[in-house]
Parts: sequence; C-alpha cells; structure tokens
Amino acid sequence: MTKKLIPTALAAAMLLAGCSLIPTYERPAAPVPTTFPGDPAQPAGQAAAALPWQDFFTDPRLTGLIQTALANNRDLRVSVLNIEQARAQFQIERSALFPALGLTGSGSRSSPNQLQAFDSSAGSVSSQYSVNLGITAWEIDFFGRIRSLKDQALAQYLATEETRKAAQISLIAAVATGWLTLIADDELLELTRQTMVTREESVRLTKLRFDNGVSSELDFQAANSLAETARASYAQQLRTRQQDENALALLLGAPVPAEATAGGAKGLDGIKPMPDVPAGLPSDLLTERPDIRSAEQQLIAANANIGAARAAFFPRVSLTTSIGTASSEFSGLFDSGSKAWAFSPQITLPIFDAGRNIAGLDSAKAGREIAVAQYEKSIQTAFREVADALAGRATLGEQVRAQRAQADAEAVRFKLSDMRYRNGIASALDLLDAQRSLYTAQQSAVTTRLLQLQNQVTLYKTLGGGWAGREQGLRLSRDGSGQAFRPLGGGPLYNRRLIRKSPPTSPRY
Repeated sequence: MTKKLIPTALAAAMLLAGCSLIPTYERPAAPVPTTFPGDPAQPAGQAAAALPWQDFFTDPRLTGLIQTALANNRDLRVSVLNIEQARAQFQIERSALFPALGLTGSGSRSSPNQLQAFDSSAGSVSSQYSVNLGITAWEIDFFGRIRSLKDQALAQYLATEETRKAAQISLIAAVATGWLTLIADDELLELTRQTMVTREESVRLTKLRFDNGVSSELDFQAANSLAETARASYAQQLRTRQQDENALALLLGAPVPAEATAGGAKGLDGIKPMPDVPAGLPSDLLTERPDIRSAEQQLIAANANIGAARAAFFPRVSLTTSIGTASSEFSGLFDSGSKAWAFSPQITLPIFDAGRNIAGLDSAKAGREIAVAQYEKSIQTAFREVADALAGRATLGEQVRAQRAQADAEAVRFKLSDMRYRNGIASALDLLDAQRSLYTAQQSAVTTRLLQLQNQVTLYKTLGGGWAGREQGLRLSRDGSGQAFRPLGGGPLYNRRLIRKSPPTSPRY
C-alpha cells in the first residue's frame, strides 16, 4: 500500500489542479474610424504586410544594404537576445507546474551533551546516514496561480517577439530612408557644384565688363557675393552628405560600400520604382502591425496577472515526498530493513495579511487598465501614421510635378536673362536674380522628390510591411533551448519543446 500511496496522491493532485481564475479575455474595440480619412482609392496589389521587402525594395544597391543591416545592426541583435531572455523566463514559470525530482544524501555525527555524558549506556558518538529520492515542496496548482504566471510569461514572450518584428521593420525603413537621403545628397551636391561653376563664370564676365566700364562695381560685388554663397553651400552640402553616410553606417553596423551610391547619374530618378500598396482598412492594422500585436500580448499578460492575484486569496497546497534508505552505520546504508519514506502534504490558508492580497489584486486590475490604454494608444498612433502617409501619397505627386515645372521655367528664364545680359539688354541684377531663383527651384524639386520616395517607404512601414521575406515554408533555426520554427507569413516564433499552442482564452473558473 505504501508503494501505491505516493503515485496515487500525485495523480490525484494533477487531476484536481485544473482551475483558472483568469478573467475571460476580450479584445477592446479599436478607438479609430472604420476607414482612413478621405477613403482614397486603393491601388491593386498585395497587402504591405504580406509583401516581401525584397519585392518592395527592388533596387539591388538597397537590398544589399538591408541584408547587411539585418546581419550586423546591434539594436536588432539586442531585440533577438531579448526574445531568448523572455523565452527562458517563460520556461522558468512553466517548470513550476511540474514536481522537481531530486536525489539527496546526508550524514551526521554528533557527541552526547553533558547530561548524557554521565550515562554509561549512551554511546560516545551517534551517527545517522540517509539517501532519499523525492519531491520537495511542490505546490499543487489547484487554483491556477502558477498557470496564470505561466500564461503571463508566455504573453510577454510573444510580445517580445512582436517587438523584434517591429524593430526589423523600423530598421529596414530607416536603411531605405538613409540610402535615399544619400542619393539625394549626391544629386544636390552635383547641383550645387554646377551652380558654383555658373556663378564663377558670372563673376568672370561681370569683372570683365566692370574693367571695361560697362558695368558698375555694385554688379561685380553682387556677382562675387553669389559665388561665395555657392561655395559655402557646397561645403555645407558636402558636410551634410558625410554626416548622412555616417548615420547610415551606424544602421548597417558596417561602412557604407562605395557601390551603394555608384551608378546614380540620374539621381533619385535612376532608382528602381517601389510599388504602391493598398492601405486596406484600419481594422487590418490589428493583425498586420507588430507593435499593435505586441501591445495586445502585454494586455493578455496583464489579464493573466489578475488570475494570479485572485488565486492568492485561496489556500496553497504543497507536497513533499521522499523514499530512500537510512542507517546509523554508513556500511549498512543499503542493507535490508533500512528503507525509509515520507509523505508530507501542507496546506496554507491566508487569514490576515493586512490587506496585502487585496492590494495585489487592485494593482493587477490597474495594470490591466494601463495595458488597455496603451493598446488603444498604439492603434491610434498607427492610424495617424497611416493617414499621414496616405495624405502624402495623395499630394506629393502633384507637388513634385509642379516644382519640376517651376524649375524648368526658371531654367528658361535664366537662359534668356543670360542672353539679354551678354547683349547689354538686361542688368546684372536681373541675371543674378534668375540664377538665385533657378538654384532654389532645383533644390526644392530634388527635396520634394526625396520626400515622395521616403513617403512610400513610410507607408510601407506603417502598414506593417518589412517583416515578411521570400522564405517559403518553415524557417528553422537552432538555439540553446532547442529547435524553433516560424509559420509561413511571419507568425510568432514558437519553441517545439516549450509551446504547444497559442495562449488559451482563459476559461472562467
């Protein structure tokens, strides 16, 4: 009967430990309109979240930079390590559900006290040796406290995985934006150099006319001032270009290769176009934006924490068992008749704790309300970001067209002013004003085109694009805790040995 007692008790305890005090989780309603402002026409094409970044950024120079950044960026590396830390914490919480079996050995030798020393029948030294195999203080989870903590750790682990996806999306968008900025810097640098050459030619021509008494010193000094302004702008643009390259190198975790901006004689117009992506509905952001999914997992974790706080009001049952051998002689430790066993259940019922459990439950409920507010804020922020990007897509195209037309008109104006000045019809001030207006219009055209391209990157990012790659089937990876797999389409990373399914919807007790 003794042999059957302990296994029977353990089995009964595991069957009884099936209660949960976690509130039933309900996803809060999205606090945003059902459509984006203006409800713009949706272009045909694949949704941004499902579009691999290699198919969106098709320029080979840019795809090479993105691959370098994904391999070397330190912030992304920290995000990956945070996942491993969260997964280990989940395993720690999960392990408390199971009894820890251990083998212990002990031995003691003691001499009698002073009273026993006068007793001739008492031995001079007493000995006790034992070897035991058993379970120490295993809490039987009758009311789901440990499972609530396990579900909380699981949700936090999944939130960390979503945070890593959001970090990857932000990294890819930042690399694309930085690369576009470098291309624009080179275009502006060449534009400034050409302007500087033109103004130096104007200085030469004005000086010749001044020396021959055709123009005044005022015209000469005005032309010289514009030339020096162009030289200062060139130095400034050169410094800006170097600083932007340094910023991109930080994102890459490596120096920017020279070929990354080579072959760009056409500047921004020489970049392979990025496809337009449909915006969909605001409700789509709940499943397509990793930052929103991360906030929801944090909400699920806070909800599970309430279950643990509720379970603290109920008794805790722990079990200590052991079976082994004991003897007063080390040589007789494993002789017949030395068998020893122990079965020690313990129950602890909270009676008075000065309001500690009540405060813990109030804190858990407040934490859930905070998580709800943060989840709703993440939805509102995502809605605003997408709406801003859609507003840019709707207006930047016309702005680019208008400013390029303005630059073309200013180029014609400068050409005519130069001809009139050389023929003595127009004044030097007219020519210098035309030079200044042309340079400003050309700069604005390049800057606005850069904004248009960067807005395309921003829209792709805000719609959840940048996580999915071209990998097909399951992506396998190996880490210290076992083999992990990722479902097709960029789902959460699960560990085969830790997680069998998604967190349940917390049944009522």
